[in-house]
Amino acid sequence: MSKAKARARGARLNVGVTLFIRDGSQSLWENGIFQNCYFLLMLLARSPIVDRCFIVNGGPGDPKSAGDFLQHAPAPVLSLTEAMRELDVIIELSAQLDPAWGQQFSEKGGHIIGMRVANDYVIDVERMAFDMPSALLMSGVPYDEIWTLPAFEKTCASYYQSGFRAPVRVMPHLWNPTLLEQARSRAGCAEPFEYRPGRRRWRVAVVEPNICTVKTCHLPLLLCDVAHRQDPNAIELLQVYNSMALKEHGDFVAYARSMDLVRQGLATFEPRLPIFNIMGASADAIVSHHWENAQNYVYYEALYGGFPLIHNSHLLKGCGYRYASFDPEDGALALRQALAEHDRDLDGYRARARALLSDLDPVGAENIAVFGQVLQAVVARKRDR
Repeated sequence: MSKAKARARGARLNVGVTLFIRDGSQSLWENGIFQNCYFLLMLLARSPIVDRCFIVNGGPGDPKSAGDFLQHAPAPVLSLTEAMRELDVIIELSAQLDPAWGQQFSEKGGHIIGMRVANDYVIDVERMAFDMPSALLMSGVPYDEIWTLPAFEKTCASYYQSGFRAPVRVMPHLWNPTLLEQARSRAGCAEPFEYRPGRRRWRVAVVEPNICTVKTCHLPLLLCDVAHRQDPNAIELLQVYNSMALKEHGDFVAYARSMDLVRQGLATFEPRLPIFNIMGASADAIVSHHWENAQNYVYYEALYGGFPLIHNSHLLKGCGYRYASFDPEDGALALRQALAEHDRDLDGYRARARALLSDLDPVGAENIAVFGQVLQAVVARKRDR
């Protein structure tokens, strides 16, 4: 009997999570998927049904030169060759598996879970429509199950189920401040990451990535301009981060120049920076907008620091200042409401944020139990077939 089949009968599991390690240094702050990987491994390392957990290198790079992620990772790295031999379950997260490798792994008794943590339907359609490099591929890997997040159930669950021909399960989103505080410590940040009350006018940050239509600065920029037109004393400065490429686009330049904030010299367009280099030091509040991308690490980081978060997410359980999606007028009202109320209700705001963030904690007992139960169910279903 193989090790995988023996463990399927009740022994603890060896579980790997794929990570695309490219040539050269990589940073945890390049994109959210590295953090997804880290938090999932934090949870798996504490699960009573997991014997050992690993990062599985699905890219061409050398783990020794990959940068800060692997220097502080909660699990060792395996090659795909080693993973074939050592693992009972592989969770495809950051690097997609080769179908032939997946078929061999499945035939030897291994279990394959695809974990999808982005709005893949929108990303795939954009890339196919505009002849961009491919993202998610319907590759023929024999998945036992697809995991996704509540934010993507509406647009992606049926897409995954039909395309991958596998059952889909919605799983909890995971986050805690470990990575944020580690990064701040390495950067030598002496001041606490927290909102400082008392400013009459706010410095506002927009930090959308601007690489996909689900998260861009266009509506936040207009929202802030509406708020400025209604109350010229509300915004001291608007800073639009991750926008250097947009500055080279003629249509965006024309759009931005239609704003009073821009014409009056009260808006700047900035490169990509970690949030801890922005909030507090340069900005007091974040204005955000998503399209079917309602769970976002930026939200959690802002709430953790007590910073005013003006957003349109329905999954934040009353935290922040929510406005109706695609409605700049309602968003302007939410921003002005935040300016009027935030300092007065700061203790309540922080308490609501703590309650939400505790539900996301990857080392929380409830999340560990949920993932453990689901892993056991995936293994049992294949065993019983």
